[in-house]
This record gives sequence, C-alpha cells and structure tokens, in this order.
Amino acid sequence: MSPQPFVLLYVAQPQASADFYARVLGRPAVESSPTFALFALEGGTMLGLWQRATVAPAPSGAPGAGELAFALGGDAEVDAAHARWRELGLPIAQAPTRMDFGYTCVGVDPDGHRLRAFAPASR
Repeated sequence: MSPQPFVLLYVAQPQASADFYARVLGRPAVESSPTFALFALEGGTMLGLWQRATVAPAPSGAPGAGELAFALGGDAEVDAAHARWRELGLPIAQAPTRMDFGYTCVGVDPDGHRLRAFAPASR
C-alpha cells in the first residue's frame, strides 16, 4: 500500500485559514479543530493547516518559503484561476505570465504561503 501524501502549512489562525482555503478550493474542510484543519484534494493528497504556535518541534522556516502548486489543463484555466483569486481578494504576487516551465500566476494566502496555478509547457 502506498502512503497517502499530506502537505502541511503552518498558519496563525487555523479556522480563518480553513475559511480562506474553503473559498479557494471550492470545498469544505473534512476535519477541523481549534488548532488544525484538513482538506481532501483531487488525487488523494491531503492539505493540513496546523496552528504554527502548536507545531512540535517548532518550525524554523518562514511562510512563503515554498509553494502549493496546482497543475491546470491550459492557459485559459490559469487565467480563470487568476481572475477567481482576484475576486476572492487574494494578493497577487505574479500576474499570469509565461515562464520556461509553462504559463503561471501566483497568489498569496493570509499567512504568506504562495499558491501557484500553472499550465505546464508542452515539450
């Protein structure tokens, strides 16, 4: 049996972050407590939002040092993600642009974590 992948983001306020990600992902958390929220993503990956102050051992990295990336089917889907993120009030760190790996844009969550939508370049 293959292990199930989890991505954990350390956040200041798990409930506020859960509300944010419910809007961005278009789905509710499957688990929620005062210090943690969990989302089931497509493909079986789980996204956990863990209250930074309760993580043990304490994390040393700052938010924004990594990204949560979403591979999309084409440029139009990246443009649609960008438009939706703007409607939701996400700060946009990078407007849609073409890079060597594909077409991409980047938004930022309330804790400074980067969200990247991209359509891979055809090789």
